Amino acid sequence: MPGIDLHTHTFYSDGTFTPRDLMTLARERGLDVVAVTDHDTTVGLAEAEAAAEPLGIELVPGVEFSTVRDGEGMHILAYFVDPSDPGLKEELERLQADRFTRGERMVARLQELGYPISFDRVREIAQGGNIIRPHVAQALVEAGVVPSVKDAFSDELIGSGGKAYVEKHALHPVDALRLIHGAGGVCVLAHPGTWREASPVPVQAIDELVEAGLDGIEASHPEHTPEMELQYVQMAERWGLIWTGSSDCHGTRYDPVRLGSRTTPPDQFQRLKARAAELGSRARP
Repeated sequence: MPGIDLHTHTFYSDGTFTPRDLMTLARERGLDVVAVTDHDTTVGLAEAEAAAEPLGIELVPGVEFSTVRDGEGMHILAYFVDPSDPGLKEELERLQADRFTRGERMVARLQELGYPISFDRVREIAQGGNIIRPHVAQALVEAGVVPSVKDAFSDELIGSGGKAYVEKHALHPVDALRLIHGAGGVCVLAHPGTWREASPVPVQAIDELVEAGLDGIEASHPEHTPEMELQYVQMAERWGLIWTGSSDCHGTRYDPVRLGSRTTPPDQFQRLKARAAELGSRARP
């Protein structure tokens, strides 16, 4: 049975592996299909494809798309999008610019609170990629403020609603679905069990997305309990959606390295590809 991991990150967003290192490890762990889904950027996909092909790995081009509902971030995994689509490119560029200024503002707030971190260090940690909260969290760890990246996501620091938290300026998820579908992409709700750090996405919000054309749910995820996984599989089956399992690998940012720890059943992956072919044919002139 093929190993299929449909949610990974490289150092082009908040992962620590290069695309080549990610694919090498994927081969070592027996994975046959890997999706690279960096936050709000497709810049690493060509490099990932070049690394995957000689290793016999099927690369699924993707992006983890930022959206905001009721002031809270919600992530949509977009698969098989056309990265040259003008609307998609424009929104990704806007999101990248917003991430930069958001990072600046979070660091400024932390400095006002007396924490000894600098935005220059956050940019170094990001290695030229998109700046996101784990980069700020790592700077806090290095400064001795917290013992781990996860500890930075608190009400005192940069957790949702925390003292140094700065809201994203992103599309509503329903609008993002339309944009992604227009670019030929399949839309899967990412890790619905971890919406506000540990709280799940409200069922009402998932209902809203299903009505708007959501294609799937990431049911199996390292931060979902077995009970949550079963709940999301049942939800997907009830609504006729695809369900996926993925590691959400960020390299060595979390311990242990997650790659391949959750995988997608082959029948669900075939449904994902069939849906992508359908949407792609609609998107082409």
